[in-house]
Amino acid sequence: MFTIRITTAIRLLALLTPTIASAQDRPPDSAEMNRRIVDLTKLVEQLQARVDELEAKVQPAVSADTKSPTPNPEPPLSTTSVAETAPTTAASPRPSQTASEILKDTTINFLLDGYYGYNFNRPIGRVNLLRAYDVSSNSFNINQADLVLENAADPSHGKNFGVRIDLQYGQATETLQGNASNELRPDVWRNLFQAYGTYVIPVGSGLTMDFGKWASSLGIEGNYTKDQMNYSRAYLFDFLPFYHAGARFNYKINNYVAVNYWITNGTQATEANNNFKDELFGLNLQPHKNVAWTVNYYLGQEHPDVVYYTAGGAPAGLPTIQGIPFAPIHNAPKGKLHILDSYATWTASPKLTLALEGDYVIERLETTSAPQHTAAGAVYAHYQFNPVFAIAGRSEYLSDRDGLFTGATQSLKETTFTIEQKLREGFLLREEWRRDFSNHPYFLTNELGVLKKEQNTATLGLVWWFGGKTGAW
Repeated sequence: MFTIRITTAIRLLALLTPTIASAQDRPPDSAEMNRRIVDLTKLVEQLQARVDELEAKVQPAVSADTKSPTPNPEPPLSTTSVAETAPTTAASPRPSQTASEILKDTTINFLLDGYYGYNFNRPIGRVNLLRAYDVSSNSFNINQADLVLENAADPSHGKNFGVRIDLQYGQATETLQGNASNELRPDVWRNLFQAYGTYVIPVGSGLTMDFGKWASSLGIEGNYTKDQMNYSRAYLFDFLPFYHAGARFNYKINNYVAVNYWITNGTQATEANNNFKDELFGLNLQPHKNVAWTVNYYLGQEHPDVVYYTAGGAPAGLPTIQGIPFAPIHNAPKGKLHILDSYATWTASPKLTLALEGDYVIERLETTSAPQHTAAGAVYAHYQFNPVFAIAGRSEYLSDRDGLFTGATQSLKETTFTIEQKLREGFLLREEWRRDFSNHPYFLTNELGVLKKEQNTATLGLVWWFGGKTGAW
């Protein structure tokens, strides 16, 4: 209402201005002045009647919603000088965000991965040795149940930050972050597989920084079965780091080359277990649109300088962290870990995908100790006959000369053949035959102390997933 009165006054002033100016340019004439006063009086009466009419229309709308008034627009008067005057409008208050607006662009994703496996050695304790996830035989198992929350950065639309959280439960957690050989305090981090925030620094093409805990990209295989060629994981997945915590940076130089740099607490160490900070230097190369090639060099020091008494039995007088006592390790070893990792994927045709991986690992206990070496390589092939049916194969060789991976000097091989049926989008069925063999007796049998050089397993894996996240997880 107040806005309408101001607008009307401005328009009236616009009408009066030429009249007053004209009167100042020539001597006053009483007859002419009387005529102008009569005309102006009529015009003011017409304007007042128009204002009263508009106020009557606006008043119900204001009364209906006093928090967010939406006045009816006032049509311009027919006079030319009034039409040229811009009306003033009031800004509406910003409404409070709804739950859907808060969760906009956030994907909520679920995955359940289960299997039944049979080991033809019928090992004591039903244990499949050298397996990362399918560790049990003659048993129905929940490999992992996952909840993935992600609100990804989108610099192309002006959103330079994002967050991702992966919660994981089931058998796989004991291999990953729930293993006491990985973490000094495993119970603190057992179900938090990934948790990191992203910020794209506006430098050049965009420098992406992640801070927190993330799945390692050392090695071609990853955590989520639906994104792998086979159901079981290779030796290299089990041997190479599963995750890191710290900060990582990625910068895309052009369409062919991107560089990576990480600084972390260590391999599979959410909390630092010594004062050394590990580093990774990496390249992502795309020499052809159908070829992706990754080269990584990782430098670390994985020997802890403290021991935590998570199971009790600590001597009196020790310091604690959140109630858990710990003691320093005097003269803790400081030998370094070196990982040279390289893998490439070639989409040979829309149906055929080939991949190759090679790794060389050296680790020392002390800086002057003789090194332990492990060298390995794997080849992969995946053929998609149609949207429902596919087959995949993997062959792998690992030389564990000093027992760095298995605790025994041996040469390992494995061959895996997988049949895949995607019965629905979000439901995957895999049948797999795998043979592991060594040049020395190593694999468990049904008799304690009796070992075999080989291990044959048959596995049925089922994977369900749904949510808004597309592509690989």
